Amino acid sequence: MQQRSQTFRIGFAVVIVLGVIAWLAVSGIQSNKSYYVTISELQGMGTKAYTRHLRVAGNVAPGTIERNGTHAQFVLVELGKRLPVQYAGVEPPPDTFKDDAQALAIGTYGHDGVFHATELQAKCASKYAPAQKPGAAPADKTAALRTPAPASAH
Repeated sequence: MQQRSQTFRIGFAVVIVLGVIAWLAVSGIQSNKSYYVTISELQGMGTKAYTRHLRVAGNVAPGTIERNGTHAQFVLVELGKRLPVQYAGVEPPPDTFKDDAQALAIGTYGHDGVFHATELQAKCASKYAPAQKPGAAPADKTAALRTPAPASAH
């Protein structure tokens, strides 16, 4: 009888420990989850926008960057929509964070209409694209493969 009582206590303790571990795992996953949204989607989310951890991408509007150490304020634009962003991270914005750069802000949307970012990623698309003459059509890299070479006149 006493062994059965002790087995019950050990089983009960194991169930409690496993329950706590499962609860911690689920709550940790929920707190680290972030949703990727466009600026238009963010502005149309209503009150849900204020309670979720979000990722928002867009281009940095020229002339809007104000840096202050590891903090920065700027405006993201996408399809005519504008989103003011305040970045307060532990590291300064990356070197590729410049006017017209593509940026990804990770953080929360405030009731003040400002996106409060704790992480910031940026890439400068023009840095890696081939140079083109103004007004020129984009280069078709496969055109040279399709066009036969001119016959030499000997």
